[in-house]
Amino acid sequence: MSQKRVVITGMGCLTPIGNSVSEFKDGLISGKNGVAPISLFDAEHLSVKISAEVKNLDMETHIDRRELNRMDRFCAFGVIAADEAIKNSGISKDNSDPERIGVIIGSGIGGIESLTNNHLRLLKNPRRVSPLFIPMLISDIAPGHVSIKHGFKGPNYSVVSACATGTHAIGDAFRMIKYGDADAIVAGGTEASVVPIAVAGFANMKALTKNSDPNTASKPFDKNRNGFVLGEGAGIIVLEELEHALKRDADILAEIVGYGATGDAYHLTTPAPNGEGAGRAMKLALEDAKINPDELDYINAHGTSTPFNDKNESIAIRDVFGEHADKLFVSSTKSMTGHLLGAAGGIEAIASILSIKEGFLPPTIHLETPDPECDLNYIPNQMIKKEINYAMSNTFGFGGHNGVLLFKRFDV
Repeated sequence: MSQKRVVITGMGCLTPIGNSVSEFKDGLISGKNGVAPISLFDAEHLSVKISAEVKNLDMETHIDRRELNRMDRFCAFGVIAADEAIKNSGISKDNSDPERIGVIIGSGIGGIESLTNNHLRLLKNPRRVSPLFIPMLISDIAPGHVSIKHGFKGPNYSVVSACATGTHAIGDAFRMIKYGDADAIVAGGTEASVVPIAVAGFANMKALTKNSDPNTASKPFDKNRNGFVLGEGAGIIVLEELEHALKRDADILAEIVGYGATGDAYHLTTPAPNGEGAGRAMKLALEDAKINPDELDYINAHGTSTPFNDKNESIAIRDVFGEHADKLFVSSTKSMTGHLLGAAGGIEAIASILSIKEGFLPPTIHLETPDPECDLNYIPNQMIKKEINYAMSNTFGFGGHNGVLLFKRFDV
């Protein structure tokens, strides 16, 4: 069976450093810090008081108030980012077969804000729980809203795999188009979990940084890192079969050529020793793309700023790429955006595509004290202008979920 080529024709995002792809790009280039004191609620009673929030967003300029009242914040983020991606792509039910356009958008946690708000109502009076509570809670409602709004009737579902969610959603979409199950799919991740119970939960399991200074809190690969910063937002891309995109004269941003997914089978929250599962996922993506390890130029690392992840990911990269690891450029954009959990794979795929299309490599900011156990070129503090052909995006999640995407400069 012949395999079809899959390209990217649209992107959309909401991030802590920009509320559109253009703003996100500018933030990556300038090394903008998206971490700040929590503003969504009073965090005085919590041990962690910083996060990476979406800022200066008036959602009513994007979504009608009546519709907003039917959505959790995570869902609204997904709809807004998908709208941007679809608009930029130019794909619609009028110029394509709507039954061949799918939507696969995931969320690691889903409508946790709606859950906590309605639980408070329940404690006062069960009759006050919203009749819209369940559809606002469930993760799969985001792709549902997008498909209804745009009339897309192809494959429609949600992926839930913690921090690997966005990557797995895009990987699923890639495979479905590659094997002819759809002409185009809107895919990615969305998350809005900066709520008291989530902050407390992550803090109590010692996953969040103890550093209270927003200007230095997220510092992947630095010797003094001690946890991640919780972020929110959405990253959505439009994947499309090459001939379908060419027929409608779409602007092709990049080609997706590889996907690897593995499980650690090791521990609920700690990565496998030496990043064994992560390394296998990278190898699978390279094999899927049919390229040699020494052809890769850049890795957008998972790079969470946690002691175990950064060390094990670095070891895995060395294991997979051998001597070429010293020539690779590696960076963690989480140093700027914090960790968007289920949306991380979406915005980091966009960062990887932008690096190819725009000819720059985003930095790892706040990297001041190199860790001897993290000994790669992490592009410290300032971006690099460089043309590249291949970029890899790594995401690894609680539960031992590993997902890796590989993008290529488009060439007919």
